Amino acid sequence: MQQFDVVVVGAGAAGLFCAGVAGQRGLKVLLVDHASKVAEKIRISGGGRCNFTNRDLDPRTPHKHYLGENPEFCRSALARYTPADFIALLQSAGIPFHEKHKGQLFCDRSADDIIQLLLRECAAGGVTHWQPCAVGTVQHDGAGEGGGQRYTLDTERGPVQCRSLVIATGGLSIPKIGATDFGYRLARQFGLKVITPRPALVPLTFDGMAWAPYAGLAGLALPVRIETEAPPPQAMPERAASIQKQKRAGGKGRPNGMNFLEDLLFTHRGLSGPAVLQISSYWQAGQPLRIDLLPGQDIGPRLAEAKQQSRKLLANELAALLPTRLAEAWTAQDPAWQRPVAETSDKALATLAAQLTRWTLTPTGSEGYAKAEVTAGGVDTRELSSQTLEARAQPGLYFIGEVVDVTGWLGGYNFQWAWASAHACAMALPGGPG
Repeated sequence: MQQFDVVVVGAGAAGLFCAGVAGQRGLKVLLVDHASKVAEKIRISGGGRCNFTNRDLDPRTPHKHYLGENPEFCRSALARYTPADFIALLQSAGIPFHEKHKGQLFCDRSADDIIQLLLRECAAGGVTHWQPCAVGTVQHDGAGEGGGQRYTLDTERGPVQCRSLVIATGGLSIPKIGATDFGYRLARQFGLKVITPRPALVPLTFDGMAWAPYAGLAGLALPVRIETEAPPPQAMPERAASIQKQKRAGGKGRPNGMNFLEDLLFTHRGLSGPAVLQISSYWQAGQPLRIDLLPGQDIGPRLAEAKQQSRKLLANELAALLPTRLAEAWTAQDPAWQRPVAETSDKALATLAAQLTRWTLTPTGSEGYAKAEVTAGGVDTRELSSQTLEARAQPGLYFIGEVVDVTGWLGGYNFQWAWASAHACAMALPGGPG
């Protein structure tokens, strides 16, 4: 039976980075993953260029960009391995990158630059890498030689033993590239609580008949302000309380919900784009959304002025403020809006202005894990040390990255959590020189 200081299960962002750092500390590391390709989530992220971190992240206020039952949990790891640290690693490797907007950093060439960097870090640490190689049963055999813990893993390449076991298996998002519930099952096996996983950063869907007026707008995008309304009475108490806690802590929520100013994208089945992906992490089933299709514009006076000066159809007048297809689809919903603006009643214009700036609609669901960029929920942070990511009641067992109940906003925050949690764990693993 082969012996290792550390076995890292999961060769994604967190697993690769943790293995490389641990190996370079002098630990004997095995990195194992059941998938045939390494770090596919990195490869497909950011349109193939990987939004690998965000300059705007402030580790002193993690509740601003992270959610979970306890967003403050990630403060320690984020403070000790910052975006500047990962940027320095890329610069030392000569990887070119650029800032797109809002602090979001992308590779100039390809996400493969990040993957190859992480593989080189593993090689520099002498990491043994088995992939594809599935892990079956995992047993805790108690204390091994020298007083350390001992875990035995049954793998497709034979049994292995280690004193530290790191779970970096991610969540349930994008099953076609190999996502599984392995990490959650293992946590429960050792008695750790798991916050119910759910799709996050995911497009939202609507009832087919109700969505019919907008289905023809698929592909249309525009900037909006989107917000959640107050959670309904039947909202899940744990999650509702968590969101309220984040708002009290100074998050970006208004009194009745979270809000974002981002681009909205119409799809055949509903809404997507950064605005909806962001709000989806906070949205709860049965909860309405409110969308301002003309953020920062005072549409009422504009329409009143047009009524006095224009002979155009209301739809044509509206097309000066909104994409033409949207203006036409919107005015087609009410006969009172299908006439020249000069002939449209003041009441009809006021109703139109109100609906455009306070479009209220309730999603029937989401596109699910198949289209979700990340999985919210996961291993309860109350079970883990924020300093080391080790399970408090199970010595030698660590959980890092997306498998933990820490979920970031769109824009590089989830990758930074992967790097930070991996680094905190790797530096805490026993047996190396430090």
